[in-house]
Amino acid sequence: MGVVLNKIYLIGPRACGKTTVGRAVAKALQFDFYDSDAVILEKAGCAISIFVEYNGWDAFRDLEAKVLKDLSKLDNVVISCGGGIVVRPENIEILKDGYTVYLKTDVDTLVKRLSANPEHGQRPSLTGKPLAEEVREVLEERERLYTDSAAVTVSGSDSIKGLSAGIVKEFNLVENGDGK
Repeated sequence: MGVVLNKIYLIGPRACGKTTVGRAVAKALQFDFYDSDAVILEKAGCAISIFVEYNGWDAFRDLEAKVLKDLSKLDNVVISCGGGIVVRPENIEILKDGYTVYLKTDVDTLVKRLSANPEHGQRPSLTGKPLAEEVREVLEERERLYTDSAAVTVSGSDSIKGLSAGIVKEFNLVENGDGK
């Protein structure tokens, strides 16, 4: 199975801008947009932090994998994936069947965005460490997975307009056989 150019996956850590950029890219391409975390919330029927507290991280990752698999069956979509989507090899295989974009964002920017986000407390800690330390540690663990899973890496620190326009341009080049 080769790359399917009717779906775009956005990957990267929490607060890198996947959802915001994803909506803009979907609008520009006239694709549907799905935020996998929002779908998980709907299926779980509770906040992710509560789901993890009662069911554990493995159950969450199972649900996350099922949601990705279900969403991957859709056409003409942009899918914003949860930050940990790359921790399971079966998810990476699904990502490779679409056009996957890694929104690479530095630790300081991520910490600033997470600190300013009122929904931050609804997400369970991954390490139990202070925010800046956790972000740094998790990013170090996942950086290679993000990079290896993506067809292209872009700076998540750029403007939403610039990022979305760049992704649309690259996607169109690849779709037309002129890109990577």
